[in-house]
Amino acid sequence: MEPSPIIEVRDLWFSYNRNPVLKGVNLAINQGDFLAVIGPNGGGKTTLLKLMVGLLEPDRGAVSIFGEPPRNVVHRIGYVPQETAPDKRFPITVLDVVLTGRLQGGGGWRRFSEADRMLAREALERVEMWAFRNRRIGALSGGQRQRVFVARALVAEPEILFLDEAMAGVDQKGQTDFYAFLKELNQTVTIVLVSHDPFVVSTYIKSVACVSREVFFHEAPEITKDMLEMAYHCPVEMIAHGLPHRVLPKHSGDNND
Repeated sequence: MEPSPIIEVRDLWFSYNRNPVLKGVNLAINQGDFLAVIGPNGGGKTTLLKLMVGLLEPDRGAVSIFGEPPRNVVHRIGYVPQETAPDKRFPITVLDVVLTGRLQGGGGWRRFSEADRMLAREALERVEMWAFRNRRIGALSGGQRQRVFVARALVAEPEILFLDEAMAGVDQKGQTDFYAFLKELNQTVTIVLVSHDPFVVSTYIKSVACVSREVFFHEAPEITKDMLEMAYHCPVEMIAHGLPHRVLPKHSGDNND
């Protein structure tokens, strides 16, 4: 019996100021998937993620998670946006930031229990940030902050984790360790990951969605030359010297945004 999708995007259209960003998107993601969302800058990757978590509403079409609108299941999903710099003067510690993840879907502020604090510790240890628990969030580097926000998403014990380039600003070893951690987490959590570097994540994922206004879904972890040309709309030459990477040869008619 084939698994039924837990995330469904049906005939989705979305525009900013009447400028189409996504058109006619159809996508189904099964429980236990580890999906990488790739594509050019301005192609709609972040917009698609925001539509799936309910931060944006489609012009046409629909998104459902567990058979319901995203806003009805926020307590079952975790979301890590692109890195944003907090006000360095704001006196909130790393541990306090992570504990706020326990409030999601809980109807407002409440006193944190010992169980909440244990879950916060476990989440920070998983992203190797427990030693920084008493530091102000604004005093951390960009990569360290992202790890904290990942811990904040994990502390809610989500069934689906959405990450939008969560490791931007993290060094190569840190990224490798983090993606290995996500692969382990994927044993119990469905993961949707926006990435600007498909070859870094290709070792860990199970499927790929190439986004460039339209979405091309591939139910396999390999990232091929044809897939990239379809998404980036330009010739791609793939070569490897130890680690795979890509070269975009000179071409005309490119109107990348």
